[in-house]
Amino acid sequence: MNRMTVIVIGAFLTFLTSWVGLVAYPYLQLGRFMPATDEASGDVNPPPLSGLAVMGQHVYAASGCVYCHSQQVRQIGIGSDLARGWGARPTVARDYMRERPAFLGTMRTGPDLANIGARQSSAKWHHQHLYQPAVVTPGSIMPSYRYLYRMQKIQGQRSERALDLLPPNVPPPGYEVVPTYEAEALVAYLISLNRNYPLPEAPEPTE
Repeated sequence: MNRMTVIVIGAFLTFLTSWVGLVAYPYLQLGRFMPATDEASGDVNPPPLSGLAVMGQHVYAASGCVYCHSQQVRQIGIGSDLARGWGARPTVARDYMRERPAFLGTMRTGPDLANIGARQSSAKWHHQHLYQPAVVTPGSIMPSYRYLYRMQKIQGQRSERALDLLPPNVPPPGYEVVPTYEAEALVAYLISLNRNYPLPEAPEPTE
């Protein structure tokens, strides 16, 4: 066997080992996950997403939210996520089984969003925050997503969907700002991010 043959076989085995370790084994290990049933309540976890929330996933991706926000509550000893109240327990692989794709994120310019639906369940708050983040959260550097909203003339009664904006973003007299379908979908997705449900492999920390 000449040296070239040894090099080719060695390179093939190296790539094969990497593929097995990084692709095949994780797929066999994680691809078999099924939703877990909570014996106490009968709930199926993680819960399925509504159609509007699924659409919101696409808006989340298109809006670049993943560049500044993660969706992973880290284990004790790795960070202070639990102490900050970002989740009741660390996130585990089963939490992401309904995510296509899973927005784990790599940066935290803003806070982790794995449990933003538990921390802030008000759709009204989310709409105001998306439209005027620096007003709702003083000091925030998050850009405004007001392109997801439209200003319209009030026809008779003020719309129930109209935002209660604060200065300096109050619309002119006779006008109102309402969310588009994309904004409604994004907020539905954000509210769905609530991973405080129980899973057998992820008990809540006792300390």
